[in-house]
Amino acid sequence: MSRTADRAAVVRGWDRQARSYDLITRGQERRWAAAKHALFSRISGRTLFGAVGTGIDIPLLPPELEITGVDISPAMLERARPRAATYTGKIILTEADLTTLPFADAHFDTALSVCTFCSVPDPVAGLRELFRVVRPGGRLLMFEHTMSRLPFVRPLLFTMTLFSRHVAHLSTELNRDTVANVERAGFRIERITHHYLDVVKSIEAVRP
Repeated sequence: MSRTADRAAVVRGWDRQARSYDLITRGQERRWAAAKHALFSRISGRTLFGAVGTGIDIPLLPPELEITGVDISPAMLERARPRAATYTGKIILTEADLTTLPFADAHFDTALSVCTFCSVPDPVAGLRELFRVVRPGGRLLMFEHTMSRLPFVRPLLFTMTLFSRHVAHLSTELNRDTVANVERAGFRIERITHHYLDVVKSIEAVRP
């Protein structure tokens, strides 16, 4: 399958999920709101929100920021527009693939992602694009669920990933070593905050 066909399949998958996405994630959003709010408070300057989805996290953003929200799914972006319209700052929503962003080098001060890099087909390529578009000294802020190093959790995440791929036909992989991927992309890790075991965490990094 070609790269173009792969991308089209990803777009179709997320477009299908757009209608039910808010309902499916509602409980999780309430659970993690405080942790996200604390992470988002560290946003500064011109900000890229990678995979903004339906915009469920827009109400948690600090006010009066200049934000560009991107997503590969047009259907997700359509559902995000009403939330973006209520934001007390500036949000521009753009259809884009995180692995081929349409922005100049060093364009942003901050890059933000929320539960994104478990689903990007090539996560290191996506993180390298974030590295490219963030200025030297700029920050990467991530709220993610990742691979666990705990022996009683790790096998469960591998099993859930197999179910996601082969039964639910989703691109979500729950066993990715996202911290290592951030470093592979060139960022320097500054802080990791665990919210649930070593699975759900905030990652703060800087482009040297």
